[in-house]
Amino acid sequence: MLVQINKGSVSFGTEDVFEDIDFLVNENEKVAIIGKNGCGKSTVLKVILGDVELNSGEIYKAGNITIGYLKQNAFIDESHSVYTEFLEIYKDVIRLEKELETLAQRLKEENSEQLIEQYARLQSQFEYAGGYTYQSDIESVFCGFGFKVEDLKRPLVSFSGGEKTKISFAKLLLQKADLLLLDEPTNHLDLRTIEWLETYLAKYQGAIVLVSHDRTFLDKCVNIIYEIEYGHMTKYHGNYSKYVVEKKNNAQRQAKLYAYQQKDIKRLEDLIQKYRYKPTKAKMVQNKIKYLERMDRLEDPKKADTKTFKVRFECKVKGGKSVLSLDHLRFGYDEPLGEVTLDIQRGQRICIMGDNGTGKSTLLKTIIDEIPSLGGYKMFGHQIDIGYFDQTLAALASSKTVIDELWDEYPQLDAFAIRSILGAFLFSSDEVFKTLNVLSGGERVRLALAKLMMQRANFLILDEPTNHLDIPSKEALEAALKDYEGTILFVSHDRWFIKSIADSCLVLENGKGTFYADGYKDYIDAKKEAVKKEVKKEVVKQEKPEKRVRYNLKKIEERIGELEDLLEAKRALRFEPEYYHDHFKMQALDEEIDDIHNLIAHEMEKWEEAMEQEEKKNKKK
Repeated sequence: MLVQINKGSVSFGTEDVFEDIDFLVNENEKVAIIGKNGCGKSTVLKVILGDVELNSGEIYKAGNITIGYLKQNAFIDESHSVYTEFLEIYKDVIRLEKELETLAQRLKEENSEQLIEQYARLQSQFEYAGGYTYQSDIESVFCGFGFKVEDLKRPLVSFSGGEKTKISFAKLLLQKADLLLLDEPTNHLDLRTIEWLETYLAKYQGAIVLVSHDRTFLDKCVNIIYEIEYGHMTKYHGNYSKYVVEKKNNAQRQAKLYAYQQKDIKRLEDLIQKYRYKPTKAKMVQNKIKYLERMDRLEDPKKADTKTFKVRFECKVKGGKSVLSLDHLRFGYDEPLGEVTLDIQRGQRICIMGDNGTGKSTLLKTIIDEIPSLGGYKMFGHQIDIGYFDQTLAALASSKTVIDELWDEYPQLDAFAIRSILGAFLFSSDEVFKTLNVLSGGERVRLALAKLMMQRANFLILDEPTNHLDIPSKEALEAALKDYEGTILFVSHDRWFIKSIADSCLVLENGKGTFYADGYKDYIDAKKEAVKKEVKKEVVKQEKPEKRVRYNLKKIEERIGELEDLLEAKRALRFEPEYYHDHFKMQALDEEIDDIHNLIAHEMEKWEEAMEQEEKKNKKK
């Protein structure tokens, strides 16, 4: 046990965040906390850190546990290089390294038993502390976040705010704490980095507690899920997909139990009413009344707080069959970021994918003429109306109220109509009088989506529409877009959302756009196939075992030696940029290493059989 919360409750003023929760994290467990925005997920992390105290209940932590948490402004002196900053983590390792170097020099002159033992002991400590791998660990983790090895020499002050956050994250991972606390770790990361991160976290030698709305990320990284709902916490074993199934089964069981209990309550109430005024049944009636009073009554599942927005995106006009044609359209600012040729037909749902910096948002802005093109041309079809969702505009602050923000754009509507629309997007009662300055990220996105729905456009262009939305809101948006009859062109890093909405993908890479007609799966399959061709596996012929085969012991031992050398060479490739920069290559390399392990095991079986044959032969002599 690393951390345990028993019957924990937290409230701020008169508002209860959660109550009587039980939460447990054991060594090496990968745990997620999920729930709607504002339910208290991040508060649980702060309780573990000690930044928030429980109003009631107890928290226990294992002795000497190290806890890693991503902090803002994590660097004291930004004139340091990234490498110098990272070396702070390895102060003890570097001290051991210097001691080993000193002892090695002494051993050249003084070859005593005591010095040899001291050197062996220090070497063991050095190896256990990661002394032989810390250099490659630094490069692997740093480059995993999309940086180049030479960037390690750059001063921290030369990086942007987003890049500094990534460097802080890399530093956190390198510390290898017993328990990692991660709050929305995939925010602002591109797909390649997210895939690298989930592979790293799945193999992390420690426990992790994370808060995330990225469902695919949860599927790949965690084996336990705690859900906070209605102020209470429920534990589920397995990843997100298993949680979805188990939650549905629990809801069905809860509905049956509630129905049985209501039937039993009705029977007892009818019994009490029937015999209430009969003296001979008075004792029995009182027993039934007390039984009902003591009964732990179940909540009606139908009255559960399933509050989320339910809306429809509709088209004012159908529009032409051809929606948009791009012919060698070049996009960028001073220099082109890329060039795309694409024909979009009515009803298509195309996702634009690519690493950060490849120009996904820039391409959208070029299409809507917010940024001028640098070459080529584009042509819209007949009666095409564009509805544009901009992730940056959705984040803008203002002193205007929510109701005024929508009403100013649609002054012809009355107050009832405006409030009905806002209510559909979960802005109820006094919430419509909030100013935009105080809205959360999720509320800003919902308001932007409300404005988008009112346009009734037949071509939706969406730039990261799921950012800041919790899982129920993402599911509501997915349902609305699935029913939409128009055309959608969108940018997203949310793979669950991409797989739910997109029927095809345009991937921006190396300045070119590659179209995958069958969507995200087509893209993944193509990537895997390319990796298989690039990473050629060693072809090792396996001898078919026969009943009375006689093995050459020396040849088998040579073969095992060759395979072990090959294994070490393949393991070393894990620290090469060519592999740790590419999630698919790394995955293929891991499969190849597993194959070599299996071959070694097979050769060892042959070696054991050969040894038995040798021993029998010697006995006969």
